[in-house]
Amino acid sequence: MDDTGCTRKEFVSLLAAGSALAVAGCVGLDSPHALSADEQPTKAKQEAESEVEEPAEPEVDLDEFEKLAIDMDAWKFDSENGVFYQLGIPYCLDPASETYESLAIFVPGAYLTAKAHGRTYSCTVNERTTVGSFTAHTAPVLMPINSGTLNAQVSPTSYSHAGLEDYLKAGFVYVYAGFRGRTAGFESAGSGAYSGGDPWPVVDFKAAVRYLRYNASVLPGDMNRIFTCGFSMGGGMSALMGASGDSELFLPYLEEIGAATHDAEGEPLSDATCGSASWCPITSFDAADAAYEWMMGQYVDTGSRADGTWTSLLSRDLAVAYGNYVNEIGLCDAGGQRLSLDETSGEVFADGTYYAYLVNLIQESATAFFENTAFPYTFTPQHVLNASFPGDPALQSAGAGSADVDMVTGDASAQAAGVGMGESRHGEGMMRVQSVVYNTQSDYVNDLNAEAWWLTFNETRATVRISSIGDFVRHLKDAAKDVGAFDAPDRSTVVNQLFGVDDSGSLHFSGMMRDLIVQGSSTYSKGEGFDAAYVQDWTGDLDVLDSLGADMQTRVGMFNPLYFLCETYEGAGSSVVAPHWRVNSGLFQTDTSLCTEANLALALDAHEKVTDVAFTPVWGQGHVLAEVAGTAEANLIAWIVECCKENSSK
Repeated sequence: MDDTGCTRKEFVSLLAAGSALAVAGCVGLDSPHALSADEQPTKAKQEAESEVEEPAEPEVDLDEFEKLAIDMDAWKFDSENGVFYQLGIPYCLDPASETYESLAIFVPGAYLTAKAHGRTYSCTVNERTTVGSFTAHTAPVLMPINSGTLNAQVSPTSYSHAGLEDYLKAGFVYVYAGFRGRTAGFESAGSGAYSGGDPWPVVDFKAAVRYLRYNASVLPGDMNRIFTCGFSMGGGMSALMGASGDSELFLPYLEEIGAATHDAEGEPLSDATCGSASWCPITSFDAADAAYEWMMGQYVDTGSRADGTWTSLLSRDLAVAYGNYVNEIGLCDAGGQRLSLDETSGEVFADGTYYAYLVNLIQESATAFFENTAFPYTFTPQHVLNASFPGDPALQSAGAGSADVDMVTGDASAQAAGVGMGESRHGEGMMRVQSVVYNTQSDYVNDLNAEAWWLTFNETRATVRISSIGDFVRHLKDAAKDVGAFDAPDRSTVVNQLFGVDDSGSLHFSGMMRDLIVQGSSTYSKGEGFDAAYVQDWTGDLDVLDSLGADMQTRVGMFNPLYFLCETYEGAGSSVVAPHWRVNSGLFQTDTSLCTEANLALALDAHEKVTDVAFTPVWGQGHVLAEVAGTAEANLIAWIVECCKENSSK
């Protein structure tokens, strides 16, 4: 806003009506810049100026998106289970990939009144029936993101009821939208290449949301109650959908694929969502490498962090950079206290209010574990590669809700505490994995403290205390990834692929790592394994523009929920943020640091537009659909139902 009291945008638009009007239109009666009586325009002058034509409103073509109108005569019906559905619906006018840019809709049968004609049905919304606690006009819409590593998601081409039952019985409308993945590709029909990677997956998903709102007048479901859910990088994308609603950064990309920008009445359409659920979200890649080294990497001295390697030096510098990042980003606790890290000798930034906050999260998670776990207790390490929800055609043969699970070997030192090998089904075959049975709470605590006493369980108060984050990490959350956990020196991670551009399929993206390598190259060159080409690799990659001219740091921001949530980022206040959030994390996971989820939860708690945040780090679980009790599906349904009670929109 300039000193006339109006915004630059308002001032420029008023200039079209003449400079005097521009000033008069921006000056209030009580302003020190208000015109005196002698300076007021004469009647003749006012009449002359009144004849000046106002700037014409931009014309909107009301028929621009008419091809996106859903065909309400094309519904199919599963009579056995009472489900209406449509598959393979294109959700944009100019799809880059017909394979991926389509969606499927599954609707409880009671929500539609139907008339059969051949194999399909003509349907209208039935306003009188109720399913669960919802009507056709109040039903929430659930949109899963079934891609833990952001592989392209294919919309179903054949119908399966498997896994849908509980969602539809609860009264939800279930929408499964395909989207392009972390890499570019070719259409199977040979129609040419299509772009992939950031920001195209979320652009496609936003286009699908806009499609639903374009057809809101004829579809069942409350399009103000759209919820997304996802796991791992899919969870990060769910968080991004919740944080970046209607951001103008995405508009050029949406226009590129012909996504609906206004409805048939000319009213603008929104891609904002009502709620986001995520499990173990991997996101916020601008600081993810630094967070990994601060929380986990600094406590490891083997592999890429062994003494004498250049990456061990980079690991420590990244940990320091993370401390500085935390002290600049402005995160606050529930009481509004600014969280910060204090410099310490030995361990890097291992003190301060932010450090204490994470220690408390770990302790509360352990306490909840003892409160909710019956002994004997069997621990089986699990690592889910790509947890899924109903609708993924590739998983239908295995049953909806199935997951690709890598059962990793348990801690051999724990075998004395209980029986050893257990069996677990993986796909169609059997594999043996190492499980540990603990007969009592004392057995479990003693085993955790077998090498050194670091965890105390107070049986009287039923509370847990840990000595330090370092001890927790050394025992239960070891750094499984090399230095450059997300932006690897050889560009080998899936996140390097996410930030690739068409033919440059894998690129460096971390400005933080680039700065450290450029500034510290003379020091790193003395360490084993350093390649002088790294300096040019990082600087050159970060100069690459995508097909619409966005630079790397803009794209990194577009894939970071915190960019839209935290005041220290330029994107703060530029989007519509979802009011409802659920974030669960397996506390033992090594795919990302606890900082990722904790920072997201802190930023959400402080945001004025966020109504509620359910953040739960789950003790004893890894990179999975982590829940303290019950199933992910049942808990997700219950959470959405509760959110809708607090968000009545119709």
